[in-house]
Amino acid sequence: MSAAGPGPSPRHFLRDDDLTPAEQSAVLALALRLKAARAAGEAHERPLASAALGPRPVALLFDKPSTRTRLSFTVGVLELGGHPVTVDAATSQVGRGEPVADTARVLERQVAAIVWRTGAQEGLEVMAAHSRVPVVNALTDLLHPCQVLADLLTVAEHRGGVAALPGTVLAYLGDGANNMAHSYLLGGAVAGLHVRVGTPPEHRPDPRVLADAQAVAAATGGSVRVVHRAEEAVEGADVVATDTWVSMGQEAEAGERAAPFAPFAVTEALLAGAAPGAGVLHCLPAYRGREVSAEVLDGPRSWVWDEAENRLHAQKALLVHLLGPA
Repeated sequence: MSAAGPGPSPRHFLRDDDLTPAEQSAVLALALRLKAARAAGEAHERPLASAALGPRPVALLFDKPSTRTRLSFTVGVLELGGHPVTVDAATSQVGRGEPVADTARVLERQVAAIVWRTGAQEGLEVMAAHSRVPVVNALTDLLHPCQVLADLLTVAEHRGGVAALPGTVLAYLGDGANNMAHSYLLGGAVAGLHVRVGTPPEHRPDPRVLADAQAVAAATGGSVRVVHRAEEAVEGADVVATDTWVSMGQEAEAGERAAPFAPFAVTEALLAGAAPGAGVLHCLPAYRGREVSAEVLDGPRSWVWDEAENRLHAQKALLVHLLGPA
């Protein structure tokens, strides 16, 4: 435990580009093996995880409501042999204004890793700066890297493996300024994807995230582009992704947000312009008839349920990567 001494610097996962292309590929490949081994039974799975976690606890901090994140990290830690310790903001001092640095100093002496679903990216960075154990971004207002790691795993499954990711065209439609758009840009660039964000002009991505993604894409052979017509984003795309138009905390704006995003709804008519066999992703919860039609979400093009399951496998592989030998 970190209380025994400073030790080596921990490896955090705060942004999608905290993994190099080689590391991202390795994590995704391990996730595929862990998923296959899980289907074959626990005896096949444990050797792949290399006892990276063992019986140690992992803190799961939730400042925001959660279904898939809470479930997948809880089950994942248990299946790696660890003990998930869930801390809700409403019942903890971090939710009552305790400095993040103080919380980090307490947690790092008792757990093997800290997983935090919160609002401000800056708070997560403060946590990591004061922690000698890995800190994982389980969602912030800026980024959702664990979700996009699962999405890349899903694309790899459906397109023939991790080696098939580079060159894949992924179109994201909806709010270009939200955390999913940002993580598709960064995580997709790391994977060598050609990412197109289709969004209204007033909802463009954060220019700093876009610039970072462009720099990464230049090194990996991928590309990132922002367009303002859904048809242009989807043309020839291998994967079409979307997300709710109203993120947590924006519920009061639901009515006024619907009009500008309506042309970016994912429908069968829109998908006619995508590549043959193109799959559809949605991180959930989904609102049928708004950002995606029921026909698409529940139809043969939908990879959504594989995507939801793959949170478990991708996050287990990530924890093995972060907690394994340096």
